[in-house]
Amino acid sequence: MPDSRKARFSMRADRKETLRYLGYRGQEIDSKMERMIEEAAAELEQQSSPKSVYREYSCQVFEDRVRIGELEIESRNLARNLKGCSRAVLLAATIGRAADFMIRKYSVCNMAKMTVVQATGAACIESYVDEVQEEIQKNARKRGLYLRPRFSPGYGDFALEYQKDIFQMLECSKRIGITLTEGNLMMPSKSVTAVIGLTGREQESCQMKNCSLCAKTDCEFRQEGEDS
Repeated sequence: MPDSRKARFSMRADRKETLRYLGYRGQEIDSKMERMIEEAAAELEQQSSPKSVYREYSCQVFEDRVRIGELEIESRNLARNLKGCSRAVLLAATIGRAADFMIRKYSVCNMAKMTVVQATGAACIESYVDEVQEEIQKNARKRGLYLRPRFSPGYGDFALEYQKDIFQMLECSKRIGITLTEGNLMMPSKSVTAVIGLTGREQESCQMKNCSLCAKTDCEFRQEGEDS
């Protein structure tokens, strides 16, 4: 059965990540923006209810497709990411509905605050998934396995349609309350699904949170659209 986790992690809205999502690239921010970020972070950290579920499967990799458990995925980009992996983890996580409620609230009275909440919520879910991934990594290392960069539907040619299969395999709606729209987008919106490859070769592992933070632009596992 999938392994479920609830709010026992210390989810935080990373300020640097929030600014990145807001489009800041080293610029100074004024006191008003600083205050809005602090207020949004405090409210989200208090009101959010992070939950996750993940499960490890066998993994077979071909030139332009992969098989994870019984799931066949046509994706050259994912195949490249999982090259050499015999095991893979499917992961789903959410911080709950608080961000969506706040976004709706501020959309009618404070558009600037709404934009900040959008960015802060994105930083929160990334922070939470990082924590869950650290737990997966810790357990994997006990078996001499190391993690590849996580790879989500919607990256490169890994189609969003595979969300349906991941949801079914992990029982996402039942276990952590995430649902899919007709367009395969997740609700609550601050939710993530991902594939994480497990490799026995430490030199092929990755410790970066995401490719945009890494200066190694020639990495064969780098995700498309994540150049620095």
